Amino acid sequence: MAHKSAFIAIVGSPNVGKSTLINHIVGAKVAIVSVKPQTTRNKIVGVVTGDEFQMVFLDTPGVHEPKNKLGEYMVKTAMDSARDVEAVLFMVDSKYGLGERDKGILERLVKGDVPIVGAVNKIDLVAKEASMALVAQMKEQGLAHVYPISAKTGEGVMALMTVLKDYLVDGPRYYPDDEYTDQPERAIAAEMIREKALNRLREEVPHGVGVTIEKVHHRTDKDIVEVGATIICERTSHKGMIIGKGGKMLRHIGMDARVDLEMLFGCQVFLKLFVKVADNWRDSRRVMKELGYE
Repeated sequence: MAHKSAFIAIVGSPNVGKSTLINHIVGAKVAIVSVKPQTTRNKIVGVVTGDEFQMVFLDTPGVHEPKNKLGEYMVKTAMDSARDVEAVLFMVDSKYGLGERDKGILERLVKGDVPIVGAVNKIDLVAKEASMALVAQMKEQGLAHVYPISAKTGEGVMALMTVLKDYLVDGPRYYPDDEYTDQPERAIAAEMIREKALNRLREEVPHGVGVTIEKVHHRTDKDIVEVGATIICERTSHKGMIIGKGGKMLRHIGMDARVDLEMLFGCQVFLKLFVKVADNWRDSRRVMKELGYE
């Protein structure tokens, strides 16, 4: 039997649960998750491999009205990912329904020549009648397949995966059997630290935070990895918030991040965090490139 494969892009507004879904599907943390919108900034690859198939999922940044070069990059990344794939999974949040932004995204998607499957996420947070009404509304928009799911609990995800497998075509294994993402170790580590900063910091700070990994040193004398990272922010006042009184906030971010980093590296991690100001870096192509947004 011929081997089958498919690339599937997950597209939608910010904070609809795309990253939570890809983590659930893959069975590992490949994308960071936060209640803050626009958490995902790059295209994240998650790989599911079976005996005779491989599905490559592309978690994309939430499509929004960009206010800077970083925002423009994120939206372009999301919409470009919806091309040259076998299918697009279009997600909406059942709590907020099909808003004007969602309709605009869907309108752009249907102009492409790629099949679209719909997913109504977060059904664990609303009444069943509300989620089913949203399913019906999305079908009225021209989507033949729409599935109510909870990326958090896994409800409905198996049925969704079954229909997505219909889009497998004859193709090779693009990734080794034991690989579940294409992200390098340093990129995953940087995102893990940024996630903890997002979850700890006040509303006005997180969107202007980026992380670079300066050092990853696997010690030969002990099973320890030494990681040095710099948190970049846009204002001196934000730097003070990130460090906190007596360094308390930075210590909390480091402690939170160390838990995930030790799972990533499989051993004890010594983490050193620094904070640097780069004024309005989200409009600086140079700094964006340093942070991996190209």
